[in-house]
Amino acid sequence: MSLFLSPLKKLKGYKDIENDIRSKNIIHITDLIDAAKAYLITEVCKEKSWRLLITYDEERAARFYEDISCFYENVYLYPAKDLLFFSADIRGSLITEKRIEIYKKISTEDEGIIICSIDALMDKMLPFESFKSSIINIDENDKINIEDLSKKLAVIGYERVYTIEAKGQFSVRGGIIDIYPVTESLPIRIELWDDTIDSMRSFDISSQRSIENVSDITVYPAKESEVREVSFLSYMAKENSMVFMDEILRVREKAADIEKDFNESMSDRLELEKIEKDEVPSLFSVQECMQEILEYAPVLLSSLERQIKGIGVKNYYSLESRQIPAYQNAFELMIEELQRLKTMKHYIVLITASKTRAKRLTKSLSDMGLNAYYQEDVDEDYEPKPSSILVLYGQLHTGFEFPEIKFSIISESDIFNKHNERHKKKDKKRDTKGIELSSLTELNVGDYVIHEEHGLGIYRGIEQIERDYIIKDYIKIEYAGGDNCYIPVTKLDLVQKYSNLSSSEVKKTLKLNKLGGADWTKAKVKAKKAIDEIAKDLVKLYANRLYGKGHVYAKDGDWQREFEELFPYEETDDQLKAIEDTKRDMEQGKIMDRLICGDVGYGKTEIALRAAFKAVNEGFQVLYLVPTTILAQQHYNTFFKRMQDFPIKVELLCRFRTAGEQKKIVKEFNQGFVDIVIGTHRILSKDMEPKKLGLVVVDEEQRFGVKHKEKLKKLRESVNVLTLTATPIPRTLHMSLAGIRDLNVLKEAPMDRKPIQTYVCEYSDYVVREAIKRELARGGQVYYIYNRVGDIAEFTGRLAKLLPDANILYAHGQMSERELEDIMLDFMSGAIDVLVSTTIVETGLDIPNANTILIHDADRLGLSQLYQLRGRVGRSSRSAYAFLLYRKDKLLSEESSKRLKAIKEFTELGSGIKIALRDLEIRGAGSVLGESQHGHMQAIGYDMYCKLLNRAIGALKGEESYKTEYETSIELESDAYIPEGYIGDEEQKLDIYKRIASISSKEEYIEMQDELIDRFGEIPRAVENLLKAARLKNLAHNVYITDVVVNTKGIRLSMSDNARIEVDDIEKILKMYEPDLSINTKDNPKFTYKEKNTGINCEKYMDKALELVINMNEILLKP
Repeated sequence: MSLFLSPLKKLKGYKDIENDIRSKNIIHITDLIDAAKAYLITEVCKEKSWRLLITYDEERAARFYEDISCFYENVYLYPAKDLLFFSADIRGSLITEKRIEIYKKISTEDEGIIICSIDALMDKMLPFESFKSSIINIDENDKINIEDLSKKLAVIGYERVYTIEAKGQFSVRGGIIDIYPVTESLPIRIELWDDTIDSMRSFDISSQRSIENVSDITVYPAKESEVREVSFLSYMAKENSMVFMDEILRVREKAADIEKDFNESMSDRLELEKIEKDEVPSLFSVQECMQEILEYAPVLLSSLERQIKGIGVKNYYSLESRQIPAYQNAFELMIEELQRLKTMKHYIVLITASKTRAKRLTKSLSDMGLNAYYQEDVDEDYEPKPSSILVLYGQLHTGFEFPEIKFSIISESDIFNKHNERHKKKDKKRDTKGIELSSLTELNVGDYVIHEEHGLGIYRGIEQIERDYIIKDYIKIEYAGGDNCYIPVTKLDLVQKYSNLSSSEVKKTLKLNKLGGADWTKAKVKAKKAIDEIAKDLVKLYANRLYGKGHVYAKDGDWQREFEELFPYEETDDQLKAIEDTKRDMEQGKIMDRLICGDVGYGKTEIALRAAFKAVNEGFQVLYLVPTTILAQQHYNTFFKRMQDFPIKVELLCRFRTAGEQKKIVKEFNQGFVDIVIGTHRILSKDMEPKKLGLVVVDEEQRFGVKHKEKLKKLRESVNVLTLTATPIPRTLHMSLAGIRDLNVLKEAPMDRKPIQTYVCEYSDYVVREAIKRELARGGQVYYIYNRVGDIAEFTGRLAKLLPDANILYAHGQMSERELEDIMLDFMSGAIDVLVSTTIVETGLDIPNANTILIHDADRLGLSQLYQLRGRVGRSSRSAYAFLLYRKDKLLSEESSKRLKAIKEFTELGSGIKIALRDLEIRGAGSVLGESQHGHMQAIGYDMYCKLLNRAIGALKGEESYKTEYETSIELESDAYIPEGYIGDEEQKLDIYKRIASISSKEEYIEMQDELIDRFGEIPRAVENLLKAARLKNLAHNVYITDVVVNTKGIRLSMSDNARIEVDDIEKILKMYEPDLSINTKDNPKFTYKEKNTGINCEKYMDKALELVINMNEILLKP
């Protein structure tokens, strides 16, 4: 559907153009600027359902995609495959998903416009009919053979797993099949009764719980077939399709370059025996590609008038279009031009990126005597009025004019000399690929664990033990001297994974505790004493923040709304929630301490911008603290650009300012004349005494030293603090999860951001040369991370010999600050092609033109480091590449392999929080408030440390602590375990055991029942007993019961010595169950329940025990 009724039909020759297109004649239309081409493509011959625009590179394709989207709704960008590194093993490649999504659109949608670069048409594909025949359709009335369906799914590229976590996976558990189609936003669960479908429903990837019933699903292939015969062009039916070619001479030239590079690369690989001859993928030649395009009688579009030979052009047309002159913020100049156009009776459309600004602009123009009117919603039947100005909301790179028909479209960039990317339309059901924080801690056989009573041991798996015909599962833990301890699964909440050090380090430095030995008790007592001190600090900090009085900010006004509307991208749901939470903190007057965790480029800075604008709007000042000088410069540029239309003064305080300039900025800030100061640790100096500080933003807090953190800690007591990070250090993460700081996680990728294609491979000169050559060939730049200062110069020389035409320089932290900054600035300006650097680029540099990174000896770096380094690329709409290199024939350590596997697993966007939690497992947590605590944490493990810390905090807050001083054990004379046939995967089984053991309310008990039925089917009796035992244990613990025994003889409940109960309440309980319930008060109180009927089994007694402790809870815990 068009934006409004097009006046193009009035153009001379327009009717002839449409007739030629319908007659399948090749025509060449010239004198068109790019925005006019975009508009023409949406309007000409509308009866043609599908249009394909072919251009010469992916950046240009993305630009056309944005412009065409201003005028037309169903626009799709078709990505090209990687033709050079075709054999990369990349998990969850989003490029394949996007391509298959477009094949689906062509199969199911009535119309659309597809844009691609020429290389997308050069790789060979499966014929469209064969592709369609591989699609699996499932209706709720179908009968399904699980084995046959599993085979079909495997053939079309679906990976069989136990639990689905990503698109392109399926799982089978008994009569339940889960499938995550690559083209759907939610996975589907199919429950069978024999071979009949009992139900089909979508479910949530995080909770694995069902959402709503569906009647049918269509499963498209998760991979592209290895049978390669046709090009993508053949997927478009000739009778109802049109093909446009943008600047055909450049397209042909680019195709020839691609073919040449590809052939040279394959020839080199064959020569070096990197690949076999039959592994070389086939590619369409330029000639073959052009020949097929000509069969579709393409419409050639050019900006200049020129003859095209060898194509068979039937007719040439000139549709003169002009670019609107840039008014450079000169509003008076624009008014004069609009007055002139009005006098000449032009049709004028003004497109602006902000609805608020559109309305204000309409009013300003009307006040100046121009007939301007704003339309919120228009359609293809709406005709602009001559001599009037139609103001619309939208995004367009540049305006254009067709002088012949007096038709002008003016974009916001023409008026204000700036370009905003278009607001992307959001799919409300988009998959965020987020996994809940709680489900990420895996426990594998051989891992070190901490048992609260026995200390450090090694987890040896789940063992099933049968005693007196009763089957139960036990967790086996090995201790010093080869002793084994078998922990009932009902006590699994006493076991935590020891995640302080990597396994290789643990083996060298840690000793297992001895069962019954005194070492563990001593370590725990010592740690508890230190923890009590740290808890006091934390609680004081927490209380000051929670109960302190902050400024109560007003709700958003017009300026705030206008400022936010000028954000050039569509906000993600996670981003919107973080913005809403941040503003709510400010409007409620509490002292904010919020952590925003999100990947590089996920919009954290925009959240800070909006909070800063809100603070300044009410007369407060803002400090923005960053770890590096260059990052300070970049953030300053961002803030300055976003706030230049408002009366806000932003300054930069770092080494890029002279001593005199710094002194002046500090003075003006202290006097209140400067609103926002962005800088390095310099802004924490004593001479900074802000007049009215309202907000401090901290970027990448983990990069600052202890002294700076102490200063920030004091600030947190009285000033709103917003902390931004991509991968939070475990200390920060724990404080957020413990509720000491508020947390927002940005898991959802920006709409058109491409994933970073990640390669893990052995180092070879060939791979390095190919990777760098390809990036430089597309005008990009390259990072090469080489983390050894000693021979970085020598290695740079080696690279220079490999790539003699490239400008290669190196940088490292031992250089003088000025020298380092000069090199970085040269790289930012594009003067350096390849920057060989140590990990100093981990945080800071934001260079959209650098989209390939190679990391030498990647196995030596930590997981968060690898993730941050990889995040240096992929900052634009271009495809980005990361090569994680390790030495040839090197045997990787267990932990290095884990790191490289994890970084490759998390190729999908939004993985920073996962990386932080996985890193917590691999390298450990550090301390919560300072280095002094590290020894205690190492002695007792991170989880145990946190558990004791939370107890200490609870005690200081006045919560009952004596209940944590005893444990409740439960003994059942009944099967209570998870059968192999119900949950086969040990990791899943362990997770379910742990969650059942931690059930703490009736709601959680019912929720667990529902989840088990939903995910695994009807609950077996042994699992039902396990659930009841967990509920019984929790209820018993609430009323001071230390031991519960349930068997065929009856029920026995033993109470704690320090149970806080009234004698009258005990009498009430005894009266309710007389004569079957009795009490023995010798030593500690013991209740015994036994019915005279001897035929009662253990299950019935368990139900009675549940009823009894529920009543005890109601009576003993009454308010």
